[in-house]
Amino acid sequence: MSKNIWDVFIAFTRAANLSFGGGPATIPLIQNEVVSRYHWMTDEEFADALAVSNSLPGPIITKLASYVGYRVAGWLGVLAGLTGTILPTLLITVFLGDLLIRYSNAPILKAALTAVRPVVVILIAQSAYDLGKKAFPKNSPVTWGIAIGALALMFFTQIHPGFLILIAMIIGNFTWGQKSK
Repeated sequence: MSKNIWDVFIAFTRAANLSFGGGPATIPLIQNEVVSRYHWMTDEEFADALAVSNSLPGPIITKLASYVGYRVAGWLGVLAGLTGTILPTLLITVFLGDLLIRYSNAPILKAALTAVRPVVVILIAQSAYDLGKKAFPKNSPVTWGIAIGALALMFFTQIHPGFLILIAMIIGNFTWGQKSK
């Protein structure tokens, strides 16, 4: 049990501190730790965890750290995941914050961050592709209808993403939830 707690801490420390761009940029790193490295979840289970996490308020990494941590090692796993996510970043910010502010306009730092941006986009795209393969089962017009409807609402209205998730959950319950009863 204690090895699992340590592994959760290390996994989320890596994911939180090797990502650039916050939020969505952490998802492929978390997926790599949870699915590929430690095998705590399958891709399908991770996609479900991501969907549930996105339906709740707050930063995605803390929600995934809590979910995965609890699944792997109970409440101590939650604490380990959250600590791994927050503590290193907090310490870096406290101890290096002055340097970051002082050199934020340095050409070398700007150049390095400019070079990282396309890599972050590719990591997010790869994660989206991997999750998309699981989210769009073959011969499921309802799934494609939900996706096209969500895309249209995102581009043509000012609907909050939380409402899109809620609407999809309701449609999913009426479409697939009735079959399980």
